[in-house]
Amino acid sequence: MYKHAPGNGETGGEIHWLLREKLLLATNNRGKLREYRELLQGLPYQLITLAEAGIMTEVREDGKTLEENAVLKASTDAAESGLLTLADDSGLEVDALNGAPGPLSARYAGEKATDAERISYLLSKMEGVPREKRTARFRCVIALSAPEGETRQFPGECPGYITFAPRGSLGFGYDPIFYLPELGKTMAEITMTEKNQVSHRRRAAEKARRYLLERSKDIS
Repeated sequence: MYKHAPGNGETGGEIHWLLREKLLLATNNRGKLREYRELLQGLPYQLITLAEAGIMTEVREDGKTLEENAVLKASTDAAESGLLTLADDSGLEVDALNGAPGPLSARYAGEKATDAERISYLLSKMEGVPREKRTARFRCVIALSAPEGETRQFPGECPGYITFAPRGSLGFGYDPIFYLPELGKTMAEITMTEKNQVSHRRRAAEKARRYLLERSKDIS
């Protein structure tokens, strides 16, 4: 399915791929799209957005777990598009809130809430909780679905703490209140390159990358 294509200035046996198979990224979240384009760069797949595939509606995430939501999105969009599809569901789990917001992270403060409103709402729930008990983790589950129905899952997580106030202007979602002890910064205070070295999405994407690379070899 793939062919080696010598390119201009090819040296040292470097392989250039003619991209043949499309990989649909099943999200309209611009932040996620930017991250996945970086995390999946170099793979022999052509990355396609929902808009480019002509899919205008988003799958409702009504599963009870991150796994259920990721599989639901990937399998639905794979069937509609006829393309190999990658979807994820990510959530913030706060120990002091018994694992909330979890799968409800995007809707924790209401369906139409902004990132700032979600952050404010979560911090209001954490009032009076001391630093040592503000442990939390970001979790991500990536699902890869083929149009024929086969689906595989790849989990990843990143531990940290919830801050007392937002810090930083980078990132999206709950990044401004998620503190990374090893870096001494929140996720909104680090660059995308730095984030993609430590994030839950990166750790899940590493597993998905290995699978996609092996898959491409199997069908070449």
